[in-house]
Amino acid sequence: MLENIKNPSDVKKLSDGDTEILINEIREKIIETAAKNGGHLASNLGVVEATVAFHRVFSSPEDAIVFDVGHQCYAHKLITGRYESFSTLRTFGGLSGFTSRGESEHDLLTAGHSGSALPAALGIARAKALSGNCGYTVTVIGDGSFTNGMVYETLNNCHGEDLRLIIILNDNEMSISQNVGGMANYFTRLRNSRKYFKFKKRLQTGLNHVPLIGKGITMGAFHVKEFFKRVLLHTNMFESMGLYYMGPVDGNDEKKMEALLQEAKTKDGTTLIHMITKKGKGYIPAEDKPDIYHFAGNFDPSVGAEASYDANFSSVFGKHLCALAEENENITAITAAMDTGTGLSYFKGKYPDRFFDVGIAEECAVTFAGGLAIGGKVPVCALYSTFLQRAYDQILEDIALQGVHAVLAVDRAGLVPGDGVTHQGVFDVPLLSTVPGITLYSPETFEETERCLEKCIGGEGLCAIRYPKGGERKYDRSSFSSAGDGILATPGEECDIVFVTYSRITAEAVKASELLSQKYKTKVVKLVKLFPLDVEALLSQLRGARLVCIVEESMHRGGMGEAVCALLSGNDVSCDTLVVAVEDFLVHGELGELYSLCGFNGEQIAEKVEKKMEKMKENTAVIS
Repeated sequence: MLENIKNPSDVKKLSDGDTEILINEIREKIIETAAKNGGHLASNLGVVEATVAFHRVFSSPEDAIVFDVGHQCYAHKLITGRYESFSTLRTFGGLSGFTSRGESEHDLLTAGHSGSALPAALGIARAKALSGNCGYTVTVIGDGSFTNGMVYETLNNCHGEDLRLIIILNDNEMSISQNVGGMANYFTRLRNSRKYFKFKKRLQTGLNHVPLIGKGITMGAFHVKEFFKRVLLHTNMFESMGLYYMGPVDGNDEKKMEALLQEAKTKDGTTLIHMITKKGKGYIPAEDKPDIYHFAGNFDPSVGAEASYDANFSSVFGKHLCALAEENENITAITAAMDTGTGLSYFKGKYPDRFFDVGIAEECAVTFAGGLAIGGKVPVCALYSTFLQRAYDQILEDIALQGVHAVLAVDRAGLVPGDGVTHQGVFDVPLLSTVPGITLYSPETFEETERCLEKCIGGEGLCAIRYPKGGERKYDRSSFSSAGDGILATPGEECDIVFVTYSRITAEAVKASELLSQKYKTKVVKLVKLFPLDVEALLSQLRGARLVCIVEESMHRGGMGEAVCALLSGNDVSCDTLVVAVEDFLVHGELGELYSLCGFNGEQIAEKVEKKMEKMKENTAVIS
């Protein structure tokens, strides 16, 4: 059945029986592909029936269907003509694991960050209204995303009878970590307020059985219904904001979803449908352990996935923070719905009173950390690099400007395999480098991570430590020795080529140095402390070099490469420079594939340096 779905219009032609077959085949295909390639499994399994209902009721792309984050888009991809290429999901050159505008006309938003779909959908719907377009805009947003501030800012603007906007609240009681806070409790109360809905159903059934006048009474009972609704359920938050609220509805019942969506199309203005779904639906291991299957790596579907306990930078950070907190009772930890991903689950278990999960609200997390610091605590706010971008204003205004001491733990810094363009951690160095007074560390090893964390905790002002996803690289580091504050270097004076680098990509700079050492005098300088730089120590390592090559797993513009080049120029150090860094948004793929794409492999770096040296030689010959 599934292989015959070439266009979303094809699902409209299916009988009820064939629709059920399609749903089962979609679920099987998602499990099969995620088991092979990795992927966000549990959330996608939970919305299969609802997604089929979307495409049976609406006509994409004339009707815009916008998914928040993108953790729920696999069934949508399969229905919108991507079955043949679905096996390439999350692979280099293949389908993205999220919605992607460059991939299909049915993907209206390149997604990846929480909360952005609703304001984007409002803009799309408003544009349709302004253009006289009668198409609908449907946006699917998870309950976890309702802790994001943009959602409420947008709900406050979803007014106007000409606005054909339908908001689907996908309530599966869990985002990445367990949902927390007042909104989670509010949705729980809504889910449990079944009295009104049961009463309404019994009343309608009874009235419809009254001969001759029953159906007329039912049609005329709308205002009576609204009265009982307010008596038994009370006006909810969404209705208070001017939205028409429908639900809760079983989102795993395709026919019920289809009926409610058809009803929503008859309403003027913005409608919110509250659907309840089962995360991991149809795959028992994912239903039982949705946290493990939020994102699952390769696994055997017949056995299931297992949580990974391999040492990585996140776990090293989390465990060492616990050790430091044992000695310092003022240390607190904050995350934004990522306690497991950031390694803070250890802290949460050991010091629950000092652990705070604010939900998917990075801006709140950072300003909250500033408040804790004002109150005399030592807050450690752990966020993924890609999500830290959202809190730049709060970092600047609510911590740095206040002159308080707080620590940012920047996880997933550098290239991030698999998730792609929206999840690359390559912007934190350019962003954080603009913050006055910041102290920024970028360790390359587990041991350096522990030492840098200690310095952050014992430091002053805003301190940050950034580290990559996964484990440390294995290579011979014995030639490195201390060359200044936060600077390590291999032996050599007045070398032809000096590599300046930091973090995980140091291994490739070392390899490039070794490859070129047969022809040139080379050395590698590794920065562990990026800001403030030990200027004199660094300059002493660079003086006399013919070429300084800065290698970084970060953006070129605003990165350390530009900072080092400016430092050389400002101190009248005469040498040529070459920056090897990220130049643009990146696609998804394995780390090795991304390194090759960026020219980050040792061989590629050596080749670039060799070409630069040859060019310098030619220029010298011309001048002579």
